Amino acid sequence: MIMGDGEVAERKVPTHEVTYVQLRNMVLTGGLAPGQAVTIQGLIRDLGAGMTPVREAIRRLTAEGALQLHGNRRVSVPRLTPTLLDEIAFARLTIEPKIAEMAAPRLTEATITQLARIDEAINEAMRQDDIPGYLSGNHRFHFTLYDASGAQVLTDMAQSLWLRFGPSLRVVSSRYSKSRLPDRHSDAIKAMRAGDGKALACAVEADIAQGVEYVRQALQAGEI
Repeated sequence: MIMGDGEVAERKVPTHEVTYVQLRNMVLTGGLAPGQAVTIQGLIRDLGAGMTPVREAIRRLTAEGALQLHGNRRVSVPRLTPTLLDEIAFARLTIEPKIAEMAAPRLTEATITQLARIDEAINEAMRQDDIPGYLSGNHRFHFTLYDASGAQVLTDMAQSLWLRFGPSLRVVSSRYSKSRLPDRHSDAIKAMRAGDGKALACAVEADIAQGVEYVRQALQAGEI
């Protein structure tokens, strides 16, 4: 909105969008564990939001496959099965390296610097055994990169896949030492600085594959 004398007023983010992002982040960073049912009233309390924006956020996340709505006014994060993991892994390993390769020629020095700083924050979270910090930073790293690609449809698809995969990665991450958490970002940054799209795609593929393998092992052991 333009104010007097050319002043630009800050655009207010709608409440329903803020609530959606808050609930989405709870799913991504493991605030809701797979299979854990919570009441809608509990979410209203935890999010500090009204019934309408919370219901809208639940509706959107249910449509994206991130939440499951139960008849007793409860919602839960669906549990992964080996078959579903295979589908998610195939889709992620197909889509995300391609987005990274598309982003490579569009990356500016400023964006690469931003990504390096995000990776430094991830490393610090790993040193502090801050799993939510690690997970939120990991998401921010990947989607800052993907947003640079301009491939909105593919990026939206990747976001949906992360919502289905993230809660299980949270469970697995808490069981590994900080030195074993999935992180191939230094290889990705090296490829970015070299302007090597193929190498960047390979680094992203290796990063995804590592996380998928950890989750697969946990599923096989009955830990998720």
